[in-house]
Order: sequence, then structure tokens, then C-alpha cells
Amino acid sequence: MTQLLAVACLSLAAKMEETDVPLSMDLQVGEAKYVFEAKTIQRMELLVLSTLRWKMQAVTPFSYIDFFLHKFSDGNSPTKLSVSRSAELISSTVKDTDFLAFRPSVIAAAIALLVLRETQMVDVEKKLSCCTHVMKDDVLGCHEVLQNKVLIRKQSIEDVSSSVSSVPQSPLGVLDVACLSYKSDDASLQTSPACKKRKVSR
Repeated sequence: MTQLLAVACLSLAAKMEETDVPLSMDLQVGEAKYVFEAKTIQRMELLVLSTLRWKMQAVTPFSYIDFFLHKFSDGNSPTKLSVSRSAELISSTVKDTDFLAFRPSVIAAAIALLVLRETQMVDVEKKLSCCTHVMKDDVLGCHEVLQNKVLIRKQSIEDVSSSVSSVPQSPLGVLDVACLSYKSDDASLQTSPACKKRKVSR
């Protein structure tokens, strides 16, 4: 039953997204335990569709982002940079439980504002007062959460880059660090084989 459900869901997804839908046999590849007929898969598809009440389109912030970027840019078409940055931020919110409290439209509006503020001066209050499609307080709350997340992410990237820059980048520098960090239990200092090789190669 689980395998049949998986094949039916894959078939439905293909019918929603693809212009050329693969044959039912093409969806059953690999080490499948069972091979189902097209009629059996179709019956399961109908069961899935009736359970979902035929609501097949998942509503995500992606559904609204173009609208809000356009709306908050005073009717101007969004740039490719703002669209790609928005997509990056939306993808980062998917696994973050802090955003479960917000509707997809609210997340999209907050991300649009944040993206536009990164490249230009934007009066958030003014933009939201012109937009009656979402609750102002919800967008402001989501916007604040987003700002904090972006700030934390920037700080962690800066910390990583600063720690990486302190490590020698060249192979010779790596050998120097290896030689300096070499410790011996003996009272007399000994050099590591790496140091000897390096001295000889000079």
C-alpha cells in the first residue's frame, strides 16, 4: 500500500508540473517490490485527490513574493537580484520553526520589505499602510524575526571567515604550523619529519 501511495503521489506531482507526463511504468523503477497497473495507480490518485479535496497547490511565500516586490517597489518590476535574494530568504525560513506562526503571505511581505531595504531606503510603515492585503502588525513581527535571523547568520559567517583567515593558506604555511605545534616529551627538542623534508627541499 505504501509503495502504491508513493507511486500515485509521484504521478500526481508529475501531472501538476510536467508538460510530458511519464508513463506509469517509468515511475516504477529501481528495486520495486511490486509493479502496479495504470488503472490501480489511477484509483489511488483519485483517493489521494479526494482526501486532499482536490487542493493540489501548496501555498507558500513563493506564491506571493512577486506581488509584494512589485507592490513595495511602487509598481516597478523587481530586479533579478531582489527575486533571487527573496528566494534565498524564503528557502531559509522553511526549516525554521519561528516562522510557523506566520502566514505565507505575511512572510512574503516581510521578506520583500527586507530585500528592498538592503538596496534602498524604504519606509516600512508607509509601505505597509498602503497595503491592505496583510495585517500590518503581523508583517512587522515577522520582519523583526527575519532581521534577527539575518544578523545572526551574518555574524556566524564573519566568525567563520575570520577563523579561516587566521589559518595559513599555502602548503608551506601549513608545514610551518605543523612544525611549530610539534611537541616532544623529551627534554631535547626534536624536529618532525615534515620539517626535515621541507628543509632538504630548499
